[in-house]
Amino acid sequence: MSTSTPGTAPTPDLTGAAWRKSSHSNGATNCVEVAFLADGTVGVRHSRRPDAEVIVYSRAEWAAFLAGVKAEEFEFETA
Repeated sequence: MSTSTPGTAPTPDLTGAAWRKSSHSNGATNCVEVAFLADGTVGVRHSRRPDAEVIVYSRAEWAAFLAGVKAEEFEFETA
């Protein structure tokens, strides 16, 4: 169940969310975790602070982010 206050985004329903880390994290604790939520959105949270705020993205936003990662749009340039 989502709730909202006028002027704010709805609070996502995190009931039953299955949080997972990247396989590249190698058990590190300073990572982000992702969960695909029942309403079709994608939740992202800090693994060290699982009770802190969750950032929620639409499926389209998440797909655009993943496409950017795969296209190496976020690679750092080396000097």
